[in-house]
Amino acid sequence: MSASFRVGLVGARGYVGSELIHLITAHPDLQLGFVSSREREGQAVADFEVGVDPALRYVNFDPAQVATADFDALVLALPNGKAAAFVAALDTAGRDPVIVDLSADYRFDAAWYYGLPELTRSRAAGQRRISNPGCYATAMQLAIAPLRELLDGPVQCFGVSGYSGAGTSPSDKNNPELLRDNLMPYALTGHIHEREVSRHMDHAVEFMPHVAAHFRGICMTVNLHLREALSRDNVVARYRAAYVDEPVIRIVDDAPWVSRIAHKHGVEIGGFTLSADGRRVVVVSTLDNLLKGAATQALQNLNRALGLLEHAGIDPKEWHA
Repeated sequence: MSASFRVGLVGARGYVGSELIHLITAHPDLQLGFVSSREREGQAVADFEVGVDPALRYVNFDPAQVATADFDALVLALPNGKAAAFVAALDTAGRDPVIVDLSADYRFDAAWYYGLPELTRSRAAGQRRISNPGCYATAMQLAIAPLRELLDGPVQCFGVSGYSGAGTSPSDKNNPELLRDNLMPYALTGHIHEREVSRHMDHAVEFMPHVAAHFRGICMTVNLHLREALSRDNVVARYRAAYVDEPVIRIVDDAPWVSRIAHKHGVEIGGFTLSADGRRVVVVSTLDNLLKGAATQALQNLNRALGLLEHAGIDPKEWHA
């Protein structure tokens, strides 16, 4: 039986594009309609990705070509600032496919659905233009949300990402030589994910990002001040209740390790530590920035928009208690 929906992918050379190719190829109800990469035009996708149709080749579609291509859904895995031309071309052509944009371009646009399913699923029905949350932003929001209504003052978030988060274009933040035996702080105020989380949590967040020498995975330590005192048992119970039906979120007792989250679809939240007065809570969340921080979340959003089961093509069995 052939796949039900054709998916076009623009921006396929990057790390997230690679993950999406594998997820879509393995999906029972999706197939790749086209895979666009300027740098790899004409080359066989199978030369770079395992398990892909040998006949599939990279194309280099500009916005006008994308607007006339054959697909049911489009994933834009492009750098910030590049999505609008493709969206405009589809509008001009009178087309309204499902679009999932992985950049920050539409995360502040009220006309687009902000697709963090575990927190925004109630607004997902009928949405066709979907902004995929940032990787850091996903880790922060999932750690904050169960205590959101009790917060008193800004939330402080100390985040450390593997260098794949800096993309494939050479920079200090993805240079293994500069990162060896090092932790590199950057954009310590005003980071775009700080603004993103503050907007979607409707609460001030102060975010301090760092990049480390490992390749993939985010560790986010979140410091929350509360209006009223809680016990540790109460805090843990709130997190368990919030995510009890979420197959890719696991609540753990100890602080989770980033090395245990690499190549996995989900999120671990734990390490719940309270101050003596019970009004300060520190929580740690970890996720793979290329998967739940990007490609896995995009697939969840695609699935729902196309009327499929949200976790189709995602194997969550390792997250079951």
